[in-house]
Amino acid sequence: MRSKLVTVRKVLSRVVAALAATVVVSLLLPVTPASAHGQLATSTPLKGTVVREPLTQLALYFTEKPASNAHFAISGPNGSRVDNGWSYGEPKRLDKPVTEYFMVDGVFEPRLYHTGFPAMVTVAHWPAKGRYTASYLSVASDGEAVRGEVTFDYQGPGTAAPAGWSAPTAGPDPALLAQAEGEGSTTSGATGSPVAPTGTPADDPAGAAEEQRDTGFPAWLIPALIVVTVSAVVLVAARRRPASRGASTADRRPAGAASRGGAATRKSGSPTRKTGNRSGGPARRGRR
Repeated sequence: MRSKLVTVRKVLSRVVAALAATVVVSLLLPVTPASAHGQLATSTPLKGTVVREPLTQLALYFTEKPASNAHFAISGPNGSRVDNGWSYGEPKRLDKPVTEYFMVDGVFEPRLYHTGFPAMVTVAHWPAKGRYTASYLSVASDGEAVRGEVTFDYQGPGTAAPAGWSAPTAGPDPALLAQAEGEGSTTSGATGSPVAPTGTPADDPAGAAEEQRDTGFPAWLIPALIVVTVSAVVLVAARRRPASRGASTADRRPAGAASRGGAATRKSGSPTRKTGNRSGGPARRGRR
């Protein structure tokens, strides 16, 4: 019985080890890739960093040129906007290439992007220290919305607003919103259509490093579910086997007891025959 328990424990330990290894490997795999192009690759300043000098512009680098009617806004600690328009910047080579996936014959294939196309957002002034948020909304060449935000802390000196400047209140272009929500046309001739990227093929997918959205079912979840299911089946089978073996042993015991009982009966009969032989011996000798 102990040997069976040891065997079951070994099986369970192997299953747990295999499950742990599979989960670790699965977590290292990328999530189901997003098919959208033109995602944010990097920014200056980077998300979550501390800025100690009053910058005149923020740079948001995308893997495609943002749409001509893209919307950018920068909000200060009190929620008021401090942005003062934006313009295209000079493309630069990314320190770390961005991977984007796109569907080919039903299979996602990766592409690397080494060039970032910036949107230079002007900062009118820095009213106070604290957290600032740069938000963006655009539409990529494949018609998918490109949206997100970059937050950072400003700990530099305060600066005054330009003479005659007022905080902007305008939101995104209605045509941009319609495209972002999938209600408008995404063809190249539509109003507010995104500008095709320069320096990279128009059909190349775009990746996201920090702001990539997870739009698909996580790929690691599928093997994890399979492993969990198989492990559950193995555990149930391992628990049932000792019980069935114990039952079969119990069923065999009465048969063994019965056979031993039969043997005892046969043995008890043999001394009777021996006794009779012994008694007959002297009689035969007496006759002689």
